[in-house]
Amino acid sequence: MSPTLLLIFGPPAVGKMSVGHEIAERTGLRLFHNHIAIEPALRYFEFGTPPFQRLVDGFRQAILDEVAASDLPGLVFTFVWAFDHPGDARTVAKYVAPFGDRARYLELEATQEERLRRNTGEFRLAEKPSKRNLEFSRRLLLADDERYRLNSIDEFTGRDDYLRINNTDLTPAEVADRTITRFGLPWMS
Repeated sequence: MSPTLLLIFGPPAVGKMSVGHEIAERTGLRLFHNHIAIEPALRYFEFGTPPFQRLVDGFRQAILDEVAASDLPGLVFTFVWAFDHPGDARTVAKYVAPFGDRARYLELEATQEERLRRNTGEFRLAEKPSKRNLEFSRRLLLADDERYRLNSIDEFTGRDDYLRINNTDLTPAEVADRTITRFGLPWMS
């Protein structure tokens, strides 16, 4: 059986990594959250600079390519997608291409108030050292909300490979269960 890619996207601190972790625990898919590539590059280059972007994109693509060609069950990959930034759509298309029709899309949305609360969560801060400066991280979240459209409008209308969940009042486990069921992902026994 060929590996599946589950792309979880949504705004910062919406719960992508937490939901991805729950899905990985239940299915055996591996979790590749966005900051696995970001944090090492930040040790050397400032966020958004050309060398930073080349390192992050190159590492992401290498992992995605290798998993797509492997005998692993699949990968959960998290991403903040700016829908009003055309480069992001091209990047996502490049990332999912190795998986072809085995790609699935989970979009998460939550209130800004809830995302600001989650921005200080223990699991988030443990996995994402660059978010530990809470005031800077908060300002960045608010600025990104002002600057970009971080949830889709009608880009996925009518697609069977897509699920959108407002997880403001849901636990990561509840979202994981709904996602696994909707996409028929394999439950681990």
